[in-house]
Amino acid sequence: MSDLLQPRPQRTAPKRLWLWILVAVIVVGCLGLACATGGVVWLISSGRITLGRTTPSAATPGPRPPGRATLDLRLMADRPTTLDPAMVEDSASAEYVDKIFSGLVGLDEDLNVVPDIAERWEVSADGTVYTFYLRPNVYFHNGRKATAQDFKYSVERACDPATRSPVARTYLGDIVGAEEKLDGRATEVRGVQVVDDATVRITIRAARASFLAKLTYPTGFFVAKEEVQSGPSWWRNPVGTGPFRFRSWDSQQVVLERNDRYYQPLGDVRTVTFLFGGGAPVTMYEQGELDAAPVGVADIERVLDPANPLHLEVQETPLLYTQYVGFNVRQPPFDDPMVRRAFALATNKQGMADVFFKRTRVPALGVLPPGMPGYNEHLQPIPFDPEQARQALKASRYGSADNLPPITLTVTGEGSTNSFAKLLAGMYEEVLGVHLDIEQVDWPTYLQELNAHKLQMFTLAWSADYPDPENFLETQFHSKSELNNTGYSNPDVDRLLEQAMTESDTATRLALYQQAEQRIVDDAPWIPLFHGLDYTLVKPYLRGLKVTAQGNYHLVSVVAATQ
Repeated sequence: MSDLLQPRPQRTAPKRLWLWILVAVIVVGCLGLACATGGVVWLISSGRITLGRTTPSAATPGPRPPGRATLDLRLMADRPTTLDPAMVEDSASAEYVDKIFSGLVGLDEDLNVVPDIAERWEVSADGTVYTFYLRPNVYFHNGRKATAQDFKYSVERACDPATRSPVARTYLGDIVGAEEKLDGRATEVRGVQVVDDATVRITIRAARASFLAKLTYPTGFFVAKEEVQSGPSWWRNPVGTGPFRFRSWDSQQVVLERNDRYYQPLGDVRTVTFLFGGGAPVTMYEQGELDAAPVGVADIERVLDPANPLHLEVQETPLLYTQYVGFNVRQPPFDDPMVRRAFALATNKQGMADVFFKRTRVPALGVLPPGMPGYNEHLQPIPFDPEQARQALKASRYGSADNLPPITLTVTGEGSTNSFAKLLAGMYEEVLGVHLDIEQVDWPTYLQELNAHKLQMFTLAWSADYPDPENFLETQFHSKSELNNTGYSNPDVDRLLEQAMTESDTATRLALYQQAEQRIVDDAPWIPLFHGLDYTLVKPYLRGLKVTAQGNYHLVSVVAATQ
């Protein structure tokens, strides 16, 4: 899902670019701060760049001894754009929706598909019919028992053109009849059959290795018909079947509380308050205002120093996450592949990772992050080469930077100017002589313009919804994908992706994805920049609090540490 921007050895950055990077970090880091000396850049776990200030503390406050089911957690997270499962297309919203709602199947903390509302299932010999058997003790937060009819309603609502889900076709489109419902040509999704209250049968168009994993996306979550029909703003006070109930949402925070009727064992958490801001996370953690906190570039070296007691409280999680620069290949000048290649050749990933991001990013070879099945360590990236970059621009139909049309780099963020965008703009002006206008918009507006293909050049990140290369490659680059925000179209890539969709042999399937990825990298609709490493401080009085490879908090198993 889309994430706010904020991870082979390449040649060292030239001195002038190194200087530009340092100036960007030091000077831009002070913009927008009201009398905050020593302003620096830090990153929250989603990858958004924000400005803040940290102050070292001698020691973190000592552990508090909460009793069973009385942990009241305070965490920091991004503000959601929606709490409607059918509308979720960003990781910020998924952080909450994944906890309030649930589906037939889910992902555990290691991103394995596991039973959820369905306690078991059967698959036909040809792999096209799935029969799910629901648990008998699943209740919505309003007290009503969840049934197979609720799943059928939820899928048909997500596929209803009136809902205008931006993701239903991607995650539910394999189901027989879903496309017809989405196109307004059918009144139901005929591939979802209610056998009885506790049994639902799903028929898909062709066997797909990823189908169960796709059902873990919020579009497959159960919603209560009576709640949805209570009014258009029902999602501001959502009712689901998940481990946490919704309590409140205001301009500062979202508060969730334990669902005591949850159908699986829960830990000791009573409430969770997700703060949207309020200060630098590590400082708030040291002052006892947060129970866990993301560690960004301002604090990473201090926190990881073995001489600092905080290093014993930090968790490191490699993220299935790729941060990138995207081009609208339907708009000039990026409809010219040589212009895209010039920008890719002018991008010094290693220099930015070393100086700007320090240890929180790893330069990307391609689209797929390490740890993803099909990751290709032998993929040939477009290298950083300023001279080749200038030659590529010269070989384009424009001939030189002077002949390019105006280019706008659109970024998102709140508060201070996005310093990373300034860094990119300075780098491209340094290497190519190209000036970029920077446009900064809020996250909801950004998503709307992105989906409408109005952005010419943009920065974003894609975080895995499930651990399958399909979720990166088909979702982002198949010409018919609704989430293909660059407008990229290559018939050879489409063919490889379509072959991989139904290939049953795992090795052959992954090889097809690797071929497709290499062609995508060569065509450069994206410049894959970085893959993420998440560092999170967790108080020693907690056990089981983890950040998943998707970058979200796993909270259902959190317990108070025994003293």
